[in-house]
Amino acid sequence: MATSSTPAPAAQALMVTIRNAVATMPPAERRLADCLLTDPEGFARRSINEVADWAHTSTTTVVRFYKRIGYSRYKDLRHDLTQESLRARLAVREMPAEASDVARDDTLDQVVAKVARDETLSIGDTAKVLDAQTLADAVDILTNAARIDIFGIGGSAVVGIDLQRKLSRIGRAAIDWPDSHTAWTAAATLGTDAAALAISHSGATTDTIEFLRLARTGGAATIAITNAERSPITQEADVVLRTAARETTFRSGALGSRIAQLMVVDCLFIGVVQADYDSSVQAIRTTYDAVQSRATVRRDSLRPSP
Repeated sequence: MATSSTPAPAAQALMVTIRNAVATMPPAERRLADCLLTDPEGFARRSINEVADWAHTSTTTVVRFYKRIGYSRYKDLRHDLTQESLRARLAVREMPAEASDVARDDTLDQVVAKVARDETLSIGDTAKVLDAQTLADAVDILTNAARIDIFGIGGSAVVGIDLQRKLSRIGRAAIDWPDSHTAWTAAATLGTDAAALAISHSGATTDTIEFLRLARTGGAATIAITNAERSPITQEADVVLRTAARETTFRSGALGSRIAQLMVVDCLFIGVVQADYDSSVQAIRTTYDAVQSRATVRRDSLRPSP
């Protein structure tokens, strides 16, 4: 909709763009973003003066805010915001209408519905910001690497383990490091035939950034999976794969971020499988048969004698 030199975000990705930009906004613009994210439909119904009063700021700040996110006219922002709000309502039409954050007195039925909604939206939003060419570049790096080192902390570590096990199953030399010191010492010895992949929702986890920095210094190709487009970790990555997880009070449990990261990891893995399809599928079959044969032997040993 915008006619400025910086294109406005597509209507369907507007909320993702604003959430990712909040951390870099001045306080007054951040208040505007908070108002918008809290009540997007209410924001879209208000005039510039009404929005300024709502956020306790000036109309000039409102103008700076919508220009920062790529719009030249306020009415275009309102139009796209209305479209995005409609999309979100349709996407969650079978889920409860109350605020998505889990409340103290919610029933377990409400918890299930809210978690399902937030994780569904995190996956959908991530699909919109995950650039196909960037994903292809990451797949190419992993496909051609003689060794792949993976590192993440907390919830991101779980995602790293998932990727390592998937890659190992198709015969790739993949290693997931359990702590910072072992990850750093491994990264420091990586050469140009290796790849290092780091996972950090915030993109600001010092230990994870250092892992990529050390790997890159030695010449390894580096990949970052992060929710924050302009975070420090992106400075150490040759390829940045973005997620768009939705934040809640329970962020410390890595709810939305984990499911969004796992989606990216699944796309990466499938891309690597496709790059060498026949041998990868054969490896999957071979590993499946190995587990199944062992499970059959164990079941047979547990059967009572006639």
